[in-house]
Amino acid sequence: MSSLKNYVAITIGVVLVAIGICFFLIPANLATGGITGLAMVINSLFPVISIGLVLIVLNIILFIVGFITIGKAFGAKTIYASFLLSGIIYIFDTFIKIEQPLVGDLFVNLIVGILIQGIGLGIVFNQDASTGGTDIIAKILNKFYNFEIGKGLLTADFVVVMLAAYSFGIELAIYALLGIIMNGLIIDTAIEGFNLKVNVSIISKESDAIQKFIVDKLERGATIYTAKGAYTMRDKEIITSVMDKKEFIRLKTYIKALDPEAFVMISNVREVLGEGFYR
Repeated sequence: MSSLKNYVAITIGVVLVAIGICFFLIPANLATGGITGLAMVINSLFPVISIGLVLIVLNIILFIVGFITIGKAFGAKTIYASFLLSGIIYIFDTFIKIEQPLVGDLFVNLIVGILIQGIGLGIVFNQDASTGGTDIIAKILNKFYNFEIGKGLLTADFVVVMLAAYSFGIELAIYALLGIIMNGLIIDTAIEGFNLKVNVSIISKESDAIQKFIVDKLERGATIYTAKGAYTMRDKEIITSVMDKKEFIRLKTYIKALDPEAFVMISNVREVLGEGFYR
């Protein structure tokens, strides 16, 4: 069931990526890196070849090269996501192709297109998948030339932007370069938002009941500390636990009904690794 949810999430993310590319970036000739940008350059030189078809061919070539040079480092999710994206773009490009940008302002097209694409990619990456493309190039550079993955991605995208400058002009290439930077920031922000957890510390006279609720109802672990209050000089128990926001809302409602005078401290946690969370 969880695997099905992963693929549903990947599908939603890929559809968002395709919408951002096909309805905002491609009509404005904003080749913001990746093999999608390269496909746009090839399409501008050879208009009879659709962008979706170029993407499918490039993905096949890159996956073959990747399997030969890197090995079986490509999961089924990445293969699914990359070819689904190519297929959706091919369908959009064939049946509902938009010749002119939806918005006259180039910068607005860039912002909206990158925002939609970045959120979509964040969803895909959050499911331990990727859309292939320059990820594969970056891994090949990393293996044979000791390039860091991030630098490899930037190098591949920069080459695409330089080709875009030749095909679409320096102004569009500068916009595309700005898009690459924005895309990375949006992806990181989206992934951070998906992984955000809540760290909660509780001091209450109903400590035992709250511990039981966390363990039995929320199915989360908790750690109990013994401390002494500076004002009362009495020993107290501090319960700490990490959970997602929905679980915290349930816990807060329970504590409010059980002990309205409980002392509760909440802080956001960007990422949690370990049992019950991510390995």
